[in-house]
Amino acid sequence: MDDKFGSSEGDLARFEVLGRHEDRDLIQSFAHRLAGDGADAARLRTILDRETVKVPSQTGRILSALRRSPLVGSDLDLSRESEERPLPL
Repeated sequence: MDDKFGSSEGDLARFEVLGRHEDRDLIQSFAHRLAGDGADAARLRTILDRETVKVPSQTGRILSALRRSPLVGSDLDLSRESEERPLPL
């Protein structure tokens, strides 16, 4: 079934975004226009894609930092003695 934006409902996804209160109407306007399949939506996608900054994914930063640690290869004994403690109920 087509909705008022010209797309089938299965093509649309709901998003939650965090932004400034004063940008709410602007963001909603973009979302409504992008939900369509027409030339206006395609033009807006092109403009937004060209104008937004592409940030490359930076996965593995924590692992990389751990590998740079001066403690790597120092064979530290990090084991701890554990003793049974009664749990207060």
